[in-house]
Amino acid sequence: MTAKAATKAAKKAAKKAAEQAPRDDGEAVSLMEPMRIAEDNTARPELTELVLELTKRSASFRSSLPKGLAEPLAHFVRSMNCYYSNLIEGHDTHPVDIERALNDDLVRDDPKKRDLQLEAKAHIEVQRWIDEGGLQGRDATVEGIREIHRRFTKLLPDDLRWVEHQDTKEKIAVVPGEMREHDAKVGRHTAISPGALPRFMRRFEERFAGLKDFEAILAAGPAHHRLLFIHPFSDGNGRVTRLMSYATLHRTLDTGGLWSIARGLARREDEYKKHLAACDEIRRGDLDGRGHLGEAALSDFTKFFLEVCIDQTKFMSDLMQPKSLRDRIMKWAEEEATYGRLPARSPRVLDAILFRGSLPKSEVVDVIGQSARSARDATRALSKQGIITSSGARADWQIAFPAKLAPRIAPGLFPD
Repeated sequence: MTAKAATKAAKKAAKKAAEQAPRDDGEAVSLMEPMRIAEDNTARPELTELVLELTKRSASFRSSLPKGLAEPLAHFVRSMNCYYSNLIEGHDTHPVDIERALNDDLVRDDPKKRDLQLEAKAHIEVQRWIDEGGLQGRDATVEGIREIHRRFTKLLPDDLRWVEHQDTKEKIAVVPGEMREHDAKVGRHTAISPGALPRFMRRFEERFAGLKDFEAILAAGPAHHRLLFIHPFSDGNGRVTRLMSYATLHRTLDTGGLWSIARGLARREDEYKKHLAACDEIRRGDLDGRGHLGEAALSDFTKFFLEVCIDQTKFMSDLMQPKSLRDRIMKWAEEEATYGRLPARSPRVLDAILFRGSLPKSEVVDVIGQSARSARDATRALSKQGIITSSGARADWQIAFPAKLAPRIAPGLFPD
């Protein structure tokens, strides 16, 4: 091929690629400024106090938990977080059905309900991956956000991996980890053109990734809104954004996965969505910051976001106060034993686990003061109820939090 022919072929290929590329309207990344709360913002002192209070409450809650309670509670919080995050999206999957999904006990005669179970399971698996350090500090990076979407979407059933185009109504496949190639509108907000996504996401990473803990906590609310403002994916943006926020707080506050903002956002859903809509509005004069969007609305949302976090740490701390928790569990166990649904001395096993944090299987006989067979009967009955669990044949017994018993042992965690 001659040089002239090669040049012509290259131009033709470039033209074809340009024609196939997602449309880019040339939006400037300044459209989403301000991205963080300025140091001279009058709201900054109050927001700083909220960050310090959240840091103190989160650390105090984690340190107050008895040995052996943190891991089963974190497992329970994953289900809670999933339940409330999906509820915000209009998907109401009962906590018991979520728990069934984790045990591969899927609804057989209702495909829609089964799909929602699988969606819940996907959410929990991604949060587990986050809890185990899978993001490695990449929560506000383009790569990390795409990885969250990739892992979540890849686990969804096929029927939930399609979205309808807002204009043509055609079905569009939601590709795991891939950014949208079509226009999107959420409420009154029209998202940026698909071709603009790469540069907006790069700017997002520049402003939010790599921040020190204090600044990352302060910026968690703004990052939450700005990612939704960009709307990078065809579907799943809300859940990915809340998982990103969860990951940021997990890393910077060392939460151990013991509380989640999703419950607070779901309980104040109308207020949450009003704040998000307000943050979409352009600046209202020179007293509203120096960016394209209003800084006052961003400050208000940051305050709301931090207050919701504080409220959730307080709620979980009060709920899991060791003495109150023990009293609720023991009351349930004693009632079950009275009605003959548990062997008479089963409560002793629970009491020992709550006191020690875990119980070696070899010591159950001594705890109940009866035969080995009676010991097996007691632990088998408790295990069947889901109130104790063991990770293996030789592993110790630990407390667990079954969804069906949540109204008794964790009242208020889920709606009645």
